[in-house]
Amino acid sequence: MKERLTDGLYGLGWGAVRTLPEPAARALGRGIADLAWRQRGKGVQRLEANLARVVPDAGPEALRELSKAGMRSYLRYWMESFRLPAWSKDRIRGGFDPEDVHYLTDGLAAGRGVILALPHMGNYDLAGAWVTTKLATPFTTVAERLKPETLYDRFVAYREGLGMEVLPHTGGAAFGTLARRLRAGGLVCLVADRDLSASGVEVDFFGERTRMPAGPAMLAQQTGALLLPVTLWYDDSPVMQGRVHPPIPVPEAGDRVQRTGVMTQALADVYAAGIAEHPRDWHMLQRLWLTDLDSRVPAERIAAGAVRESAAPAPEPGPEPGLGLGPELDSEPGPGPRPGQAAAPGAGTVPAADPVSDSAGPPPDSSGTEKT
Repeated sequence: MKERLTDGLYGLGWGAVRTLPEPAARALGRGIADLAWRQRGKGVQRLEANLARVVPDAGPEALRELSKAGMRSYLRYWMESFRLPAWSKDRIRGGFDPEDVHYLTDGLAAGRGVILALPHMGNYDLAGAWVTTKLATPFTTVAERLKPETLYDRFVAYREGLGMEVLPHTGGAAFGTLARRLRAGGLVCLVADRDLSASGVEVDFFGERTRMPAGPAMLAQQTGALLLPVTLWYDDSPVMQGRVHPPIPVPEAGDRVQRTGVMTQALADVYAAGIAEHPRDWHMLQRLWLTDLDSRVPAERIAAGAVRESAAPAPEPGPEPGLGLGPELDSEPGPGPRPGQAAAPGAGTVPAADPVSDSAGPPPDSSGTEKT
């Protein structure tokens, strides 16, 4: 029953919100965001706890205002995503204004494959639609299977309608297909800031340990593709902003495991800088740091600055051994799957049914690591 209700709510969103005038959709999203923020559910508390790491000098009031802005950013993502299938090509082309796209276009022009790896920032579905429309460049991403199957089918159809190739996250098959696309000079997009499975790579992130997917670094080493971090954010205009960062180099020294660790840490450092600059647009409403997962410290205590002791975390279930792409190549925190965490200058795995939930894992992204 719950699965059918979730599927029905997403169907209602895509069917009803897309028909609203843009100002009405924007106002609806802001109203829902403010209501969720006032109710202070687990998702909002977790968002504040995560943001407390990003802005450690913020007092309680400043943190509350930041989480309110964060919920508005998150709901803007959803309202845009529900309406994206109805946008004209001109609207999509004008809806995103990224900096330093030459890193992407030069890499593709040179015949090298390119991997775009993003955190859960901004709207990676819009970024992906911009790539397929403005740059006329198709790309491949990965989505975790959702229940009910009809909901997974909705997300796949949604992203494929935006010009993305969406692979199911099923063991090593997805990794092999991504590698083939890259060797052929293609583009792969993955959301890559959260992987709490046993295959995740431990990194330092805002001064604490977490795990991020090994997939982007492993694909770059195996195929010779460029690995480009991407960050996305909103300003006060209707146009989303973003930046394609310089390539993450493959270290000359070390074995594959060591090189993967160095490259994944470099990705984490780029993400941290982008998130610190635009904290309200990091949509992480779930547990991320290993100390939180192990001790299950209440989010409100963390946001208030409670002292935690670290211990060995219990790994969450993730991809089959050896895949290394992250628990849901296309997943994200929040209400059910984020429509299309499909990578694109952004992407990942899918969540379950409530935008402010605090479940163990995020929704699949069609981009390759989370949010579907």
